[in-house]
Formats: sequence, C-alpha cells, structure tokens
Amino acid sequence: MPRANLTEHIVLKAALALADREGLDAVTMTAVARHFGVQPASLYEHVRGLAALMDGIQRLAFDELGALVGAGVAGLSAKAALRALADVHRSYALDHPGAWAALQRPATTEIAQSPEAARIATLLLAVIRGYAIPAKDLVHASRLVGATINGFLALTRTEAYSHRADDTNESWAAAVNALDRALTSWPTEGTS
Repeated sequence: MPRANLTEHIVLKAALALADREGLDAVTMTAVARHFGVQPASLYEHVRGLAALMDGIQRLAFDELGALVGAGVAGLSAKAALRALADVHRSYALDHPGAWAALQRPATTEIAQSPEAARIATLLLAVIRGYAIPAKDLVHASRLVGATINGFLALTRTEAYSHRADDTNESWAAAVNALDRALTSWPTEGTS
C-alpha cells in the first residue's frame, strides 16, 4: 500500500489486526510499518508513537465492542439483555484476542472519557436498569457484572479451567444465571 494512502484509521486498523493475529505485545511501530512496506518514521505522521498507537487500538476495540453490544442487546431487557451483553463480550474476547487484551489495559483519561468507552458504559447501565436496582447502586451493580464477565474471560484466557473436563459453556451459563439472580434480588430502598 503506498504511503500516500495511509491515514490514522488505516494504521490503527492494521495494528488492531496485528494484535489479533500475533498478540498485543507484537504491536510495535516497526511491525506496523513493515505491514505497509514503509519506514517506521513514516507512521509518525499518523500516530504520535507507540503509546498513541496502543491508545488508538484500545479506542477502536471499544468502538467495535460497543457496536456489537448495541446490536446484541437491542430490544431485549433483563435476563435476555444480560445474557446478550455477556455473550457478546465473550465472543469478542475469543474472536479478537488482541483487541480484548487492549481493552484490559488501563485506559488514559482521554480514552476513558471517549464516546467509544461511554457507549459501552451506557449500554451496560441500560441493561442493569432493566432490573430494579436503586440509582445509588448502579455503579456497584455494573462493577459486579463487569468483574464477573472479565474475571471469567481472564481465567479462560489463561487456561485456568483447562485442567477440568467440565464444559466451560455450562459454567458460563451458570455465571450469567447467577448474575441475573443477584441483580433480580438486589435490595431496593427499604429492603436491605
């Protein structure tokens, strides 16, 4: 691809694809430049450096995941929406391991406050609002959902469950069902 056709978005998409193929640690300015057949210095016109490249990958991953979650939960509520939210996260983590790894990096303030990250948070809160969770507890409920999903996926990714013959799909379904029960039985005002 000629250098004249490079844009920040094209560079970031190539870096994200490289992360999915070879792992996030394989993403360097040199590796991305090699993909385009240019010198690494040529990329600095589009991306300020490795930190900006990693932030851009993370932002793209938030954008991709947000679009998938939005489509997955559309028209659903309560348990069906929760299951869709969880399943989309799981599928994304399995199908895009480099992008998922990018999402596990601590986000800069700029990325955390980006429209892409906000979309994920908004969708998560919309799913949780399908339950009778008091407004003051929404952050706690969202952290519970996020910790359960991310914890299960992190353990799967490190093959922590590989020593057992049990079906991880059954464990996943049980975890989502347990989340649903926790959210359904969440104490409301005056019932704690």
